[in-house]
This record gives sequence, C-alpha cells and structure tokens, in this order.
Amino acid sequence: MVQSRALVIALILLLSTTVPEVHSKSIFERDRRDWLVIPDAIAAYIYETVNKMSPRVGQFLVDAAQTPVVVGTRSFLIRETTKLSLLAEQLMEKIKNLWYTKVLGY
Repeated sequence: MVQSRALVIALILLLSTTVPEVHSKSIFERDRRDWLVIPDAIAAYIYETVNKMSPRVGQFLVDAAQTPVVVGTRSFLIRETTKLSLLAEQLMEKIKNLWYTKVLGY
C-alpha cells in the first residue's frame, strides 16, 4: 500500500497538475495550444481513482499538487510549450508556402 501511494504521488507530481484546472479543459479542443491537456486528463483519472479508494489520500494528492513548487513548474511548462507551439505553427506555414511556391509552382 505504501509503494502504491508513493507511485501515485510521483505520477501526480510528475504530471504537475492541479485538480480544479483539469476539469475545465477539454482534450478535444482543436485550437488548444497547451500540450499538457492529455497529461492533465491522465492525472485527473488517477486522482479520481485514488480518491474513490481513499478520500484521505486523494486530499493529500490535491494538497501536494497545489504546492508552490508544483504550480510554478507547471506554469513554466505551459508557458514554454505555448512558445514552442507557436514556433511550430509558424514553421509549418513557412514549409507550406515553400511547398506551394517552389515545388508546385503556384
């Protein structure tokens, strides 16, 4: 039981999420630039499963996920992945324009 608790805590901290934010996001939003949506959904599933087994451990996970270190790390990751998403979109536009002008001759 102690090993499973440690594993769950490690997963939650690794995914760096807070439970209230998870429920406000959709995995299927097309124009979403946040790459952490899927890990958030996984963390929410883990939390809900743990909370059903032991609400006390579930509350501990919520408290651990809302520590300043975890919240700061998660904010940093969101900020940086958003920048990467924008750069990837710009690169795809440039490649598409290059393809149409140089290869297809439009």
